[in-house]
Amino acid sequence: MKLIHLSDLHLGKRVNEFSMIEDQKYILDQILTVIDEERPDGILLAGDLYDRPVPSAEAVQLFDSFLTRLAQRKLPVYAISGNHDSAERIAFGAHIMSSSGICMSPVYDGKTAKYCLTDSYGEVWIHLLPFIRPSVVRHALAGEEGTEEIRTYQEAVQAAVEHMDIDIEKRNILVAHQFAVGAVSCDSEEITVGGIDQIEVSVFRDFDYVALGHIHSPQNVGSDHIRYCGTPLKYSFSEAGQQKSVTVVELKEKGNLKVREISLKPKRDMRKLKGSYMEITSLSNYQDTNTEDYVQITLTDEEDIVDGMQKLRTIYPNLMRLEYDNRRTRENQNVAGAETVQKKSELEYFEEFFELQNNQPMNKEQRKFSEELMQKLKEV
Repeated sequence: MKLIHLSDLHLGKRVNEFSMIEDQKYILDQILTVIDEERPDGILLAGDLYDRPVPSAEAVQLFDSFLTRLAQRKLPVYAISGNHDSAERIAFGAHIMSSSGICMSPVYDGKTAKYCLTDSYGEVWIHLLPFIRPSVVRHALAGEEGTEEIRTYQEAVQAAVEHMDIDIEKRNILVAHQFAVGAVSCDSEEITVGGIDQIEVSVFRDFDYVALGHIHSPQNVGSDHIRYCGTPLKYSFSEAGQQKSVTVVELKEKGNLKVREISLKPKRDMRKLKGSYMEITSLSNYQDTNTEDYVQITLTDEEDIVDGMQKLRTIYPNLMRLEYDNRRTRENQNVAGAETVQKKSELEYFEEFFELQNNQPMNKEQRKFSEELMQKLKEV
């Protein structure tokens, strides 16, 4: 049994106000080429299919095209909603699509969908667990003993797994979207303050392979059979040094598992450059590189370059961020470091977080709503 593990497509995402749609089209075409070469028995899509709960029309059209091309290849697809998705929108039309082999996770109601594939070694059961929060599980399991005590993500996922119909004599695969303890995160992810959304991998002990989404860096967690495949594209400069890939999972008899990666090459890479203005703009520095890449440039000049962003974009049209590393900026960092923490309010922290996630600042209505909500929380 051979399966392709994908996650965190984040279709429709914008990075520093640059739309990723064209890059996403390109990488999905490349993934389809990999699929044609590998000829898998199915595709696992582990959440965050879109970048926001109400995706753009372009993002929906792109995902529709991708699913259609998979269905044309007679490939079953097993997809779940992630924390960036609307579970209800992902579940829409699931019964109709399942007749074409596109199996979308239903909204969690205390039960999880499961599907069976067979090979020469017998049955392989694929279980779909969409992203869940403690409140969702408490509501879904209302009336059962101990349900009201579910307060943590660990307790929520544990309860959800305990309610699954798992035959441990068979081979079982779980598709899930949660933050496992020990996973290494990066800047483009939505991380809960204090790590309260983390879960122990021991909760997955009954599964032969766990196809996880949520963390953007490809990695195993705890063992070879619990894995994040990572994003197919880089969505932050903290990922600049990573090699993105798809994960191929091959199962033989129970207990015999092989996992490997197939590298992906983006239309435009994401790179960090550092040096003086003269070094960065020197022909010898960029003539053998793809100047269309998304870049972050850190200039080491002691004086700021007038209209530096505009000048640099004549060479690097997709320059996303311009920073300086010199005596002045290092002194500013040292002075502001300890004082900033004391002076910032909860709202200011939230505004920074909002801008980081959405690549744009709050408008007046959003700020007012957030301010009123924080005041209510303080009164509780």
